[in-house]
Amino acid sequence: MIRKHIPNFITSLNVLCGSIAVVFVMRGSLTTAVLLIILAAVFDFLDGMSARMLKAYSPMGKELDSLADMISFGLAPGLLMYKLLETSLFHENIVPNLQSNLSLTELLIVGSAFLIPIFSALRLAKFNVDERQTSSFIGLPTPANALFISSLALIQEHGTILAVDNLLLSTPVLLGITFFFSFLLVAEIPMFSLKFKNLSWKNNQVQYIFLFCSILLLSTLQLYGISTIVLLFIGISVIAELTKK
Repeated sequence: MIRKHIPNFITSLNVLCGSIAVVFVMRGSLTTAVLLIILAAVFDFLDGMSARMLKAYSPMGKELDSLADMISFGLAPGLLMYKLLETSLFHENIVPNLQSNLSLTELLIVGSAFLIPIFSALRLAKFNVDERQTSSFIGLPTPANALFISSLALIQEHGTILAVDNLLLSTPVLLGITFFFSFLLVAEIPMFSLKFKNLSWKNNQVQYIFLFCSILLLSTLQLYGISTIVLLFIGISVIAELTKK
């Protein structure tokens, strides 16, 4: 039956976007890579929605979704961070000859970017076996992490506030972001899902508040609003959990 294969086809488009994004990162076309990661996130949302609408759930679909996310929201953002760290050290977008240009300390700095795909893999594996994560998340979802890192790449290429750009894209801050967000991926911190139970305010207060604030941040902060939205997602999740307790 063709219907049951539709979600997997959409997930395959996620894989395609993530794979092409990796190519563009390696070529130094970070903006194009970010757009492909965002498109992969759209397909990631649509495959789940189509599976629910068509009632086409399958163990294979769940595993395929995680493998797709590993490429689009694990490997691709990890390479983005590698480029950002490299640029922060050398103030250029050209990949240097690692053997002759990088000291051991510098290799460790740029190599720390691969903590992102490592912890993304751990997060996705944990999600697949954790029965608590049916309607919400435990730890930062990989698409949110990828979106935050993607926003930094956009700021590097299109940022207009020099003082903020220099701070966000400095080597110590980028390293701090790498370690902190890698921790968040596997942390035992409950985070809400954007899945709406219905359209009522009572059952979806957190989701509506988040969406309203996100629109406000994007309209006012524009490019800088993307990373702020991810921080807002983390903050509202923590506040919602503390309020619940």
